Amino acid sequence: MTWPDPPGTEFPVSDISSSAAPKVVAIGVSTGGPKALEQILPRLPENLPVPILIVQHMPAGFTAPFAERLNKLCDIQVREATHRELLNSGVAYIAPAGSHMRVARRISDSRPVITLHREPSSAMHVPSVDVLMKSVAAVFKNRAMGIIMTGMGSDGSEGIAAIYRQGGLTIGQDEASCAVYGMPRACADLGVLSRTVPLSQIPTQILHATRPHQHA
Repeated sequence: MTWPDPPGTEFPVSDISSSAAPKVVAIGVSTGGPKALEQILPRLPENLPVPILIVQHMPAGFTAPFAERLNKLCDIQVREATHRELLNSGVAYIAPAGSHMRVARRISDSRPVITLHREPSSAMHVPSVDVLMKSVAAVFKNRAMGIIMTGMGSDGSEGIAAIYRQGGLTIGQDEASCAVYGMPRACADLGVLSRTVPLSQIPTQILHATRPHQHA
């Protein structure tokens, strides 16, 4: 059974304050993404208090070796996501090429788990940033952080908009540091980015947001 895509136009705006720290970070990236991720993930500490979910557009067979390479570079754990695994803090999960990655609440205890499905097969990209981020918005509401990075096209704009409408934090990579300023531009044009920052500042944004005691 697939996790349905939340309707894109029916998200209520949730209240959010600086104390409502994100409980998950979702990252969408495409062209130029591997090099960009290699610059930011190694800067995150082993005790990162949230899980990270990543959709990187890649051909089949490339995501597992990529996750293994990143894992060797990082203090956090990095691995290719598997179906129905629990989300754990300090772990980055990369969506496997050929499957959409979503989050859902486990029926037994309501803990968030990853689900992998091939539908919608009509999506331009499988995995799709939009599919991931819409599910993150539905499950975590204003406790979600969405980051859209370098890439061609507009995948992620609907998902970032869903997180933004729920009151979550949305970050876009700036044009100067992007290999291709397509996906962040699409989000900026919709007016659904909380802020736009250079690639080098993304780790700081994640740490500042997820550690409320640093809000001063």
